[in-house]
Amino acid sequence: MRTRSFLAAANIGFMILLAQGLAAEAAEVKVVAGSGMRAAWEELAPQFERATGHKIVIWYGVTGTVKRRIGAGEAFDLLVTGSRGLDDYTKQGKINADTRTEIARVGMGVGARAGAPKPDISSVDAFKRALLNAKSVTYNPEGVTGIHLARVFERLGIAEQMKAKSKPQQVTKGALQAVADGEAELAFFLTTTLLAVRGVELVGPFPPELQRYIVSTAGVAAAAEQPEAAKALIKFLTSPAATVVIKAKGMEPAAP
Repeated sequence: MRTRSFLAAANIGFMILLAQGLAAEAAEVKVVAGSGMRAAWEELAPQFERATGHKIVIWYGVTGTVKRRIGAGEAFDLLVTGSRGLDDYTKQGKINADTRTEIARVGMGVGARAGAPKPDISSVDAFKRALLNAKSVTYNPEGVTGIHLARVFERLGIAEQMKAKSKPQQVTKGALQAVADGEAELAFFLTTTLLAVRGVELVGPFPPELQRYIVSTAGVAAAAEQPEAAKALIKFLTSPAATVVIKAKGMEPAAP
């Protein structure tokens, strides 16, 4: 009896110590992420939290917003953004270079109000006609698609014509709502963003000659408070379980 009591007490003590250890190891991981993977994050974050006990605190932003907040000294543990942006932050000493990991890639697309006629955008000429025929277009000028779109307008020689049609909005949600409400005819964003919004349908991707793929790339902050938990999150984002979610949300895993 004494032996059993001793073992029971030992087991209880071990469980208490284990619980305390897990509590001590559980971390709050601060993540800065581009909006292109938002739909995937909504499923991936809870999976990671359940599997590890860590908590993810994440805020999303387009290229310009992320740049301003990080430049202002925003504290974070993990950055997941386009590869070019992450490489720039690495050069600035804000990201540990040896943690750089490509997660997924996504292209740019055109969206229209659900149920509305969809223009042909399958070729460069068709894409140009669709732009010129549209009564109005919207995009986020600080987002990666909006920045690229300005170059596309110039390349197609229609920058001046598009000024009168353009209704740029600094908030992506507002731009997409304008399309859903019929206030703008076409929207230009990453395809994952367009697929995730009710009331907006994907017309299609940019034609290959005008397309630009964004490779969502992760890196641990040089000043991270939770570097090990951030590394664990990167490992999870490249796992088979995460790949299933990434594909379901319209992206391609960066690694085949």
